[in-house]
Parts: sequence; C-alpha cells; structure tokens
Amino acid sequence: MWCELCQMEGVAAEHNEIYLELVPENLSRALKTAQSAKAVKIKLTNKHCPCLRVAVELPSLSSSSRIVTHDIPVGVIPRRLWNDFREPSVPDFDVSIYLPVLKTMKSVVERMKNLSNSIVIEANLNGEMNLKIETDLVSVTTHFKDLGNPPWTSEDGCQSSAQDRDLESMAEARIDIKKLQQLLAGQQVNPTKALCNIVSKRIVHFILLHEDVSLQYFIPALA
Repeated sequence: MWCELCQMEGVAAEHNEIYLELVPENLSRALKTAQSAKAVKIKLTNKHCPCLRVAVELPSLSSSSRIVTHDIPVGVIPRRLWNDFREPSVPDFDVSIYLPVLKTMKSVVERMKNLSNSIVIEANLNGEMNLKIETDLVSVTTHFKDLGNPPWTSEDGCQSSAQDRDLESMAEARIDIKKLQQLLAGQQVNPTKALCNIVSKRIVHFILLHEDVSLQYFIPALA
C-alpha cells in the first residue's frame, strides 16, 4: 500500500521530506477523537523520543477551546534507506478502468466472500468489468458496464500499450477475496476517482484519489 498527502511542509524547500515508521493502530486510535473536531494539527516533536503529535481541537460550549493531544512514538528512517520506500511505479497494465461506486462493489464482495476464498476481476477497454467467483458448486458473476477507461499516456507522450488491445478483450486476475474486502472496508469516504489497473494473471493495482490524498493498493494474483 502507498499513501501520499500533499499538505505537509518541510523546514526548507530543498529539504521538505522526512520518512517515518509507526504502528498504524496508534494513529487510528488518535484520529478517532477527531471525528467531530473543529481542526486537527499534526507535527513532529521530540518528547523523550521522536513522536508524531496529533492535536485535536474539539467544539466547546464556552469561548475557550478544548484540545486533546496524542503523542505517537515514531521511528525516523535514515536517508540512506529512502530508496527502499520510493513510490511504486505503475505496472505496465493490460487494462485500466474506472471503478463503480465503492459501496456497491463492497456489498457485492461481502456476499461473494461467503462462497469462495478467491475472486476474479476482469475488465476490458470498453468500460466493462466483471467480478466472478467459481467453485465446484456455484458460479456467480456481477457485471458492471459503462465505467469508462482512463486515457493513460507514457512519459514520452505516447499512448499506453494497453490502448493497442482489442476493446472487447478481457484482462483478468484471480486474487484473495479477503484482501479485496479489506481494501473496500477501509474506505470511509467515497473517493473522487477510483480506478483499477490489471496485469493479466499477475497483479491488480488500485488507485483511489480524494482531494489531496492518494492511495495505491497492490494485490498480487493467486497462482
């Protein structure tokens, strides 16, 4: 998984990055108090050890504000290791397609997971995507149409190689259905844009965009 937030500032324009590692549950617990907050500020502090300080300003009936502060211990990753944490490159996909409304997709996947441990995602360049499960006892397919396909271009301005495919030809990958369910269950806000790139029988790459936050998920195909 790769997450990027574009609102943070460094000490100077030429030194505007810092890489941290933390326990996700600690950050999640801190942000639960911010659900009705007026404002949330996050900054890096050094309180006995490096900490990510989350200051939550809560609504108050009086003129004075209430601020709840959480100090989350973090590890600072040295610069020599930064190459291990670079943003992953977009794979050379066979098909790229916009996803349907995630709530709809989530309800479909939740029903299917009771029938199978894996799910096949297939899509083409004609805006069609199918979710399929196949077992010895049952075969179920949900069809989505008119989703649209993103107009990808390479860095040199040429069209993506995926555009050379037959429009009706399906690219597919079988993945762990629980991993897909976890991805969909974690989306509290429906993103502005959500798309899926499929490398046939190798990987499914999801990109979710919402305002200033981008999330990428890579789910490898099952053998």
